Parts: sequence; structure tokens; C-alpha cells
Amino acid sequence: MRKILRIDPADNLIVALTDLASGEEVEGSGERFRIAAAVRAKHKFAAQDLRPGDAAVLYGTIVGQATQPIGRGEPVTTANIRHAAADVPDDEPSPYLWQPPDVSGLATRTFDGYQRPDGRVGTANHWLVLPLVFCANRNARKLADTLSAALGYRDDRLEAIARQLTGGASGAQAGRRFSNIDGIRAIDVTSGCGGAASDCEALCEVLAAYADHPNVAGITVFSLGCEKSQASTFREALHRRNPAFAKPALFYRQQDWASEAAMMEDALRQTLEALAVADGIERTPAPLAKLRIAVKCGGSDGFPGISANPVIGLVSDRLVALGGASVLAEFPELCGAEGAIAARCARPEDRARFLALMRDYEAAANRCGTSISDNPSWGNIEDGLITDAIKSCGAARKAGTAPVVAVADYGEPMADSGLTLLCTPGNDLIAVTGQVAAGATLVLFSTGLGTPTGNAIAPVIKIATNSAVATRLPDMIDFDCGPVIAGASPEDNASDLIEMMIDVASGRLPTRADQLQQHDFLFWKRSLDL
Repeated sequence: MRKILRIDPADNLIVALTDLASGEEVEGSGERFRIAAAVRAKHKFAAQDLRPGDAAVLYGTIVGQATQPIGRGEPVTTANIRHAAADVPDDEPSPYLWQPPDVSGLATRTFDGYQRPDGRVGTANHWLVLPLVFCANRNARKLADTLSAALGYRDDRLEAIARQLTGGASGAQAGRRFSNIDGIRAIDVTSGCGGAASDCEALCEVLAAYADHPNVAGITVFSLGCEKSQASTFREALHRRNPAFAKPALFYRQQDWASEAAMMEDALRQTLEALAVADGIERTPAPLAKLRIAVKCGGSDGFPGISANPVIGLVSDRLVALGGASVLAEFPELCGAEGAIAARCARPEDRARFLALMRDYEAAANRCGTSISDNPSWGNIEDGLITDAIKSCGAARKAGTAPVVAVADYGEPMADSGLTLLCTPGNDLIAVTGQVAAGATLVLFSTGLGTPTGNAIAPVIKIATNSAVATRLPDMIDFDCGPVIAGASPEDNASDLIEMMIDVASGRLPTRADQLQQHDFLFWKRSLDL
């Protein structure tokens, strides 16, 4: 087991792979270090003496600045280092040259997906129940829960235990009535009224993207009637998203009904009839180039940048080389890595838009008395991500090395192929919600501390950065990249992850999040409540 790691030859910070005791001598990259004070696993220590104002370098780039003298072998902490990052050059960079990986072994591989008339392929076939405003959340949830229970989609262990404790019936689920419908999913919203019109319109855009998503068979839509996010606004957004939209769509405006019971009975009956029609599609083989993945991290520790994220990056590069698509989000977690990302933009206009979105985001944070560099959470800092640049440079590795072919704002679609940058917060649920709205049909999500994060319509594969969390939280983790820390091949790990990805995309392997019924949706409100 390696004890330390110098990620890049230019680094003056060294990563501790295990707990290091004060006075211990360790060797790595041809150098020997005496540890000046205890360094916990995942944290970093100085490879040379640093004076106040000196740059701290990790991943070959500036990730901080010393605020006081730091001796060789001394741990870096929030007490002696602060966030700093390399300047982004004003000059246009040289054309980015990319050598795609050899994907000949994957060229004929397929997954079993749901092929839509427009050529897109879903990894699932869900019926989606949408509220246009928070007042309609209860009706959407009630319809989905009722149908899920009646049609055999819900296998709730907690309910089964409760029935046993109360002496109720066993509640054994009958077989699913609709074999080609993967689930009936409802989402909750926190907007739609009582806020800026811009937020209500943006909510309709995101909901329209979910309705049009290739993982969705059809929709049932609930509204109250007096909200700002009117059904007409949603329909207009849906038409902009896809003028040829032809999925079953049922609408219920509660203020038009004499009773909620009558409305819900109609919604139940008509949704059942529509489900029977939507059940007619079956999974068929599709090339891997039809996959659209989102790459994301959350509940991060000090290891994702050297284990799970590089592995995800290899998967992303291979998929892009095949003609598939990948989307990287979390702009606050690119703070400090902007220069490297901007240099990969294939077109000058994409580089300009990326940097403009980053500047606008920082300006909005400044107006609230903060900065996007405040992104690291308490758990991040405790486990070694003590500046945003350290976190960002590791987070950016999820996107591999492929060129950036598109830059999108929240609610906008990703490119049909290649790597897209999507402006979202670092917030896990908001970011994944935005990536799926962009068109991602499957999410690769790395975590070092563990998170239950899922999504309403797209499967989320949770990937552990270390084996300890994979062992401790097996109900959250799908895949373990911990062996990479010990020296296993990231390339082999990526090949194994692709095999799991194919099984999940084909519906053969449920994700942990889906087993936990963790079907998250959280819209990014960018304005204010009124």
C-alpha cells in the first residue's frame, strides 16, 4: 500500500494516502520526507518550505496560498493556507489537440434501451407526474404513490416491517402489470408562484425538458389554476424544446373541479389508460454512442481527484470517442480550474461564454456577500479539500481530456455528442436535476463520504473514491474505485465501470438510489421570493 502520492511532478503538496504520524519517515516519487506533525489520510503536506504568499501547487496548478510559514513535511490546513488560483490568460489559447482513446473493443457493444421516434434512446421508461406549482405537489405525489402501489412498482421494506409490527397483511407485491414501464415517478417543486416570473418561466423550461426526456414515456400534469407557471407557459416551453412532441400528456387544473376526489379519480383512470398504450414500447439494442452521461461528484473527500474522478474521466473520454455525449456541471467546483477548462473549448465563442458565466456567477455570489470559492462544505474540509481550488482541480478530472464542444446555461440542452459544460451550482440535487434536464440519460456520481442522491427519471450510479466508504455504506454505493488508491489500474477500473453502466442502462441492474426510492428533483431558483 502506497503511503503518499505526488500527483504531478510540479506539485509542492503531497497527498497522504494513509494516516501519517508525527516524526514518521515516508518515501514517494524518489524523495523521502519526515512528517513534522500528524497528517490524516486524504490531507496534504508541504514537499518544501513555503513562505507567506507562496503558491501551493497540486495537480500541477495553483490551489492555494500560504498565509504563514509552512515547513517541509508539515500539514497544510485552513490555518496556514487560503484559496488561490492561477490567472486565466486573456489571450486566445492555441488550438486544443486531443488524442482520443482506442475504443475499438467497444465499437460493437450495445445496451438495451428505449428507442424514441426522433432517434434518442432512453435508459428507462418512466411515467412522470409533474406539478407546475408547489400547491400541486400533494396531488402529484398521491397519484404516483397510488399507482405505484397498485401496479407493483413499490417494494417498500419499511412498510413491510410496519405491517409485521402491527400485525397487518403481508403486503406481498403482485407482478408488475406493465412490463415495459420502469416506474411511475412524481416530483416535488418549490417554485411556480410567489416568486419572480423569471424563476417560474425557468421552472417550466426544466419541467418541459423532463417531459421531453427520452427516459419518459408520458406525463400527467397537475396545476392549481392561479399560479405564475401556467399550463400554457409549460406547453409553450415544451413546444420550444421539441416542436414534434407527441407523448401522452394529461392535464388537471384543480380550481376547475368541484372536488379533489373527482379530479383524482379521473386522473387515475386516464393515466391508467395512457400507461397501457405507453407499455407498447420494448427495450432493443442500441450502440453505446446513444448514451448521454452526466458526470458529478458529491459528499467528496480528499481522494476523488486521484481515484473515482479520473476513472469517470476515462469512461467519459471513451464514450465521447465512440460518438456519445457527456456533461460536466458544478461551476463553483471549476473555480480554480477555469484556465485548463477554457483551454479545452473547441470554439472561441464557447470559451468566451464559459468565462462569462463564471464571472456572472461570481458577481451574483459577491452581491450576497460571499464567493463561489466558499463552495467546500464542512465534510469536504474535514477530509482534505481545504480550498475550493483543491476541490475544483480534482472535480474537473471527471470530464477526462476531451475537448469542450458546447457550453450551456441551466435548463439548456447538452450537445448530442462530445463534452458539454453546464452552468449549475455545486448543490448535488440542483446540479443533477440540471444535467438530466440537459438530456443526460445516466449519471456517474463519485462520492468519498457517501450520499443517497438519486434522480426522478435517470439512474444514478454512485462510485466510491475509497473502499472504506463502499464497505461501510453498501446501500448507497454501486461501484468501488478504492483499489486505485492502492495502485490498481484506473484503466481496468474504468472498463469495469463501463460494464456496470451498460447493465444499468439496459435495465438489468437497479442502482442503489433506485432501490432506496431516492428519486430527487430540485430546481435552481436564481432570483428571489416575492
